[in-house]
Amino acid sequence: MSRYCSLESFLQAIRGRLLVSCQAVSGDPFDHPGAMARFAAAAILGGAAGIRANGAGDVGSIRKVVAAPIIGIDKRMASDGRILITPDFEGAQALAAAGADAIAIDCTRRGQRYGALERVRRMRRELDTLIVADIATEEEAAAAVEAGVHCVLSTMRGYTDETASLQEFDPAFIASLRRAVDVPVIAEGRIHSPAEACAALDAGAVAVIVGTAITRPANITEWFASALRKREAAAGSSHVVAVDMGGTNTKAGIVSASGEFAFQIVAPTPGGGRTALLGHLKATIQRCVDHAARSGLTAGAIGIATAGWVDFETGSIAYATENLPGWTGTQVKSSLEAEFGLPTFVENDANVLAHAEKRFGAARELNDFVCITLGTGVGGGCYANGALIRGANSFANAIGHLCIRPGGLACTCGRSGCLEAYANAAALVRMTGDPALQSAEEVIGAANAGHPGACAAMQACAEALADGCVNVIHLLDPRMIVLSGGLTQANQLLPRQLEEALARKVMNWGRRSVEVRVSTLGYHGGVLGAAALALENEK
Repeated sequence: MSRYCSLESFLQAIRGRLLVSCQAVSGDPFDHPGAMARFAAAAILGGAAGIRANGAGDVGSIRKVVAAPIIGIDKRMASDGRILITPDFEGAQALAAAGADAIAIDCTRRGQRYGALERVRRMRRELDTLIVADIATEEEAAAAVEAGVHCVLSTMRGYTDETASLQEFDPAFIASLRRAVDVPVIAEGRIHSPAEACAALDAGAVAVIVGTAITRPANITEWFASALRKREAAAGSSHVVAVDMGGTNTKAGIVSASGEFAFQIVAPTPGGGRTALLGHLKATIQRCVDHAARSGLTAGAIGIATAGWVDFETGSIAYATENLPGWTGTQVKSSLEAEFGLPTFVENDANVLAHAEKRFGAARELNDFVCITLGTGVGGGCYANGALIRGANSFANAIGHLCIRPGGLACTCGRSGCLEAYANAAALVRMTGDPALQSAEEVIGAANAGHPGACAAMQACAEALADGCVNVIHLLDPRMIVLSGGLTQANQLLPRQLEEALARKVMNWGRRSVEVRVSTLGYHGGVLGAAALALENEK
């Protein structure tokens, strides 16, 4: 029986103190039970009151050298192709046998879809350990408490689909969580400094867990190295304000000439029409300008990426759908230049991703390439002879609306048979024929795990995408196709299947040297593209 099997003894041991998460990712030099035991012993020597560890092997090794409480987890791949924390009862049972005093379970919405709450109830009946819930929202915490967990942990805040835009530790969430549930709250996730740990306790957390900032030497080294790179960039390079305004969220930041962020923010894009959208854009830029002033940085220009077609010369919105109601006709460039006195450059959001790849990404050494974004829609940006193609009316690069199936499915543009209708997120879900797979992310995970319907849908999507790319390749003869957007995230199949399909469909494929790549620019690729736009045009 665990020394800390009662909630009272567990809380007495950790109240007001630090626990250290001793974990290493696969392939890390410290990914070994012996190394984790030494990390744990050092943490206890430094004053930690407990340990969080992954897997029965690490827990058992740590238990041999540490008498303090151990929270055990079992990270394993779920059927959707993503890691899940303690996905079955047998894993929990093994952790308890190895010496864990408490066992953590992912009780987020995704975890609940994998039976987390039922697993909690069974563990209460059959295991003599405490059960703690890793959650991201107050609603998830309440459901976990009702199922019978002893504590809730803020571990998953910022790591779920619903909270992915939250990139920093927020003590206010701890306070809100504490009000929402009547069990102890332990703060964990994105806590990188002693000040943040203290703020967590001040907000009502019973204890604080810190991992990466203590036990990930590679990450810690990168923080210092990145800070020095940013210092060098600030000393020798100009900065710009960059904004990527989409229909759902607006991402913005201050970016150096080398692509380093000096400041980042994410905020919901409001409805309400042109006045509200323009006011929101100005307020977002003002936050960046104010931060630059406080930090001693000089912003030399503003770059804007926006949904809709943009007249680059005037910086006005030639056409936008009702995703941004009333946005058509807005004089963005002149309005912002009058407000801030900075040269401002405005571009379609798909086009700016091509700018980003050219300046910061996979296409830095290329003059001829195509970027394709795959998500709710299908967009593109094409470079030829070192310059972005815009067209006579700023309507070029409508890759998603190339007709690949004459007389085929209706498209949102009002036509039929467009690439977008066969290669966007909704199409991927539809083509599985499986009502249990409700999102593109679920389909991708299932395909990675070998689900027949998901694999067939992925192949169909790749074939459709290839049919669209054939026309672009025959017309422009690019050296590279760069894929980005939600359908490329954690997608092991699509790039390979696309390249195989192109090899069958493109004339003289063997002599073209067309490379298919997935963008590495990530969540803030649009902001980097807006920055590249401003940096390239700033005089």
